[in-house]
Amino acid sequence: MSRIGKLPIPLPTGVQINVDEDTNIVTVKGPRGELIQKVDKDLGVVLENGAIQVTRPTDQKRHKAMHGLYRSLISNMVLGVSEGYKKQMELVGVGYRASNRGQLLELGVGFSHPIYFFVPFEVKVTTETVKGKNPIITLESNDKQLLGQICAKIRAFRKPEPYKGKGIRFVGEEIRRKAGKAAGK
Repeated sequence: MSRIGKLPIPLPTGVQINVDEDTNIVTVKGPRGELIQKVDKDLGVVLENGAIQVTRPTDQKRHKAMHGLYRSLISNMVLGVSEGYKKQMELVGVGYRASNRGQLLELGVGFSHPIYFFVPFEVKVTTETVKGKNPIITLESNDKQLLGQICAKIRAFRKPEPYKGKGIRFVGEEIRRKAGKAAGK
């Protein structure tokens, strides 16, 4: 059995799950919202003893792969609607700045023009600028996949470079640094 797939997913209080047998669509509702995921037609999702169990019909390689995948996706949905996810990104560089007006994020990351990025309504965005520290962008959502995708797009505007470490990165992320040119002879 898949080590990930065979683990049951415990349901926290206040979280409801609905599995449509015909279309194999799983709907999870909780205090932070509602998420929907279509599960592969071969796999089964069963609610028993207050926990969700994902089952597979055979030990084919494809079924094994899907077993662990969908168990993780459903687990992320349950955690998202009960607690939610939060990521923080920092802008490292002289003169780099970040501000937001509602869902519109404005970034100044060393280009001749500011970058405007509209964040979807499912993700809550806040910016924090303190003198003497790097600006911080905080993103919160109940959808882990969407949150990671938005973070990747923001990071792609100015990836951290290996020589000085300037760019947009996650808080606490270690950047592998390279040595610069050797000094003149």
